[in-house]
Amino acid sequence: MGDIKMSSLFSDGAGWGCDMYGRDVRRRTVSRRGFMRGGALALIGTSVIPAFLTRSVMAEARTAAANKKKLVVLFQRGAADGLNVVVPYREKNYYAMRPSIAIQENEVLDLDGFFGLHPSLASLKPLYDQKHLAVIHAAGSTDMTRSHFDAQDFMESGTPGVKATEDGWLNRALQDKRAPANGTDKASAFRAVALGTQVPRTLRGKLPAIAIANVNDFSVAGRGAQTNSISNAFQAMYDESTDAVLHGTGQETFEAVKMLKSADPAKYKPAEGVVYPNTGFGNSLKQIAQLMKANLGVEAAFSDIGGWDTHQNQGAANGQLANRLKEFSDSIAAFWNDMGADAENITLVTMSEFGRTARQNGTGGTDHGHANVMFVLGGQVKGGKVYGKWPGLSDEQLNEGRDLAVTTDFRRVLGEAAYKTLGAKDMEKVFPGAKLEVGEFLNFA
Repeated sequence: MGDIKMSSLFSDGAGWGCDMYGRDVRRRTVSRRGFMRGGALALIGTSVIPAFLTRSVMAEARTAAANKKKLVVLFQRGAADGLNVVVPYREKNYYAMRPSIAIQENEVLDLDGFFGLHPSLASLKPLYDQKHLAVIHAAGSTDMTRSHFDAQDFMESGTPGVKATEDGWLNRALQDKRAPANGTDKASAFRAVALGTQVPRTLRGKLPAIAIANVNDFSVAGRGAQTNSISNAFQAMYDESTDAVLHGTGQETFEAVKMLKSADPAKYKPAEGVVYPNTGFGNSLKQIAQLMKANLGVEAAFSDIGGWDTHQNQGAANGQLANRLKEFSDSIAAFWNDMGADAENITLVTMSEFGRTARQNGTGGTDHGHANVMFVLGGQVKGGKVYGKWPGLSDEQLNEGRDLAVTTDFRRVLGEAAYKTLGAKDMEKVFPGAKLEVGEFLNFA
């Protein structure tokens, strides 16, 4: 089959599961409609693009929104240990509960005299000091599940405890945003983009979203007879179909192919002095920067990073968690610096499905907990501050006697980001049932 990955492209969803990193895993079967709905959207990044797609009509390229603001959402899959990410080093019980994995006071990067960053987050400290980075501690879901799959699903849908929600909060936020400045409904095919092989739960919904695995592998020309035969088959399916799914979301993909080719992503070079980690996550943020700087009309971008499920040998200032945090922070800092003056219009928010237990376990790790920490980075962010009400770590203050308690609903953080960055005004539409009020925002932006 040449470079075309049939198993990942021609699909119709069924059979969800969870891998070792807490990421969604879905085993799929082939169907024509499934290919039209899911395969076409994943086509750009996971395969060689058939030559016939070059005949598609170029979408109108416009700026992301009237205010040119863009929202980047990053998901830490697997439940990051927020207590060792942003350390409450003045809490005596923190050290009592974590005799071998606590970050020592002389190791933390002090933020405000009570909280400090894990030393592996050193690349984020200047952004905090420059007041571009805000921290929201004790944030999380109102649902008490300790299941990776359910918790991720609830956070991505934006409806904790409700499994029937079909779309994602970010897709709804984009639907609700203010109208384009030109007074039309015409938008870029890259309005909503995810780095990966499929559109994530967060971006699924009525508004078309595109998944790109690797912009640098992008090609328009097919290779060999087998590839051409697949191209011809796909073309026939497109030409003969009256399926609204194909002529809707499928057309968005075709437009995106032309736009991405015109941007010539293979020639992209980061800003002088910027070096992204040579990892999957680092490359994802590099590609988001590529797409944004190419003026393709990106309004919202999504990426994720696994490896946070530290049940064993978590480590303290060094070790498993420290290594993951360094990749995480160095990638974000590289993205911020790469965007240069354009960073003024960007808001980046991080999230993880839940935190981890306050006490370490018997294998030098932590188990599934509740509240966690979120970061918000942006040119308009009122950073240099830790937001939210701190619940404390005394035994009687812990959730169910074991976890950091939630004092800030994660939807308040995402809602404010969507409201102030994308212009989404109807919070009941974006987060149904949350009863978010603008006056109750944390005002980090």
